[in-house]
Amino acid sequence: MNENPHNTPADRFAGIPPTDDIAKQLAGIQYPLRLSFKVLALASQATVVDASGKTVLYTKQKMFKFREHVEIYTDKSRATRLADIRANKVIDWSARYVSTDADGREIGAVGRKGWRSIWRAHYETFNPGDNVPDFSIREENPAAKLMDGLLGDIPVLGLATGYLFHPKYLATRSNGEPAMRLEKKAAFFEGRFMIEKIGEMTPREELNLILSFMMLVMLERKRG
Repeated sequence: MNENPHNTPADRFAGIPPTDDIAKQLAGIQYPLRLSFKVLALASQATVVDASGKTVLYTKQKMFKFREHVEIYTDKSRATRLADIRANKVIDWSARYVSTDADGREIGAVGRKGWRSIWRAHYETFNPGDNVPDFSIREENPAAKLMDGLLGDIPVLGLATGYLFHPKYLATRSNGEPAMRLEKKAAFFEGRFMIEKIGEMTPREELNLILSFMMLVMLERKRG
C-alpha cells in the first residue's frame, strides 16, 4: 500500500505551542479517516477514527435534540471536549454552523449554499473572521444520494442501498485546488464514510473541514 503523502507527520507540528490542542490532536493522524454513524442507536453517535485505529473525534447527541449545538470530544469517554458547533440561525437554508475550540476560539464555519443544495449538495466553509468562503464542498455524484434517500426507508430493499449507492463530496479551495474528499462506504445498520486528505492545509483548516464533513453528513441524513 502506498503511503498517503498528506498523512500528518508528528514532527510537522514541532514548533506549535503546547497549548494549541488542535495541532496536538491532529499530530500524527493517518489518513484515510473513517467517519461512522450509528443509525439505529437511541442517541445519534458519530466517531472519526484514523487508519491506525486512533479515535480523532467523537460526538453523541440525544434523540430528538435539535442540531443547533453539537459537542465534539477527543474520544468516547467524553472526558476532553475538543470543539463545539453552534448554528447562527435555526431552521434556515442559509444557517451557518460555527465551530470553536475548548478555549472558545473559532476554528471555522460551514454553511449550506441555499436552494442550490436541493439537488446537488453544495456547502461553503470559512476560516475564522472570513466572510468569503475559503473552501467549497460539492457533491460529485448527486444521483447516488437521490437513490440512497429514495430507497433507504423501504423495508428489506433499504438494507441494500448502503452497498449500492455511494455519494461523494469534494472540498476545494477558491482556486479549485482539491483539499479533502468524503465518500460513503458500504455498511449495514450504520452510516460509514471515508475521508481522504488530498491537499495541504493548516491544522485549523484541516479540523474545520473534518467538522464540516461531519455536519454535512448529519444535515444530509436529516434531509434524506
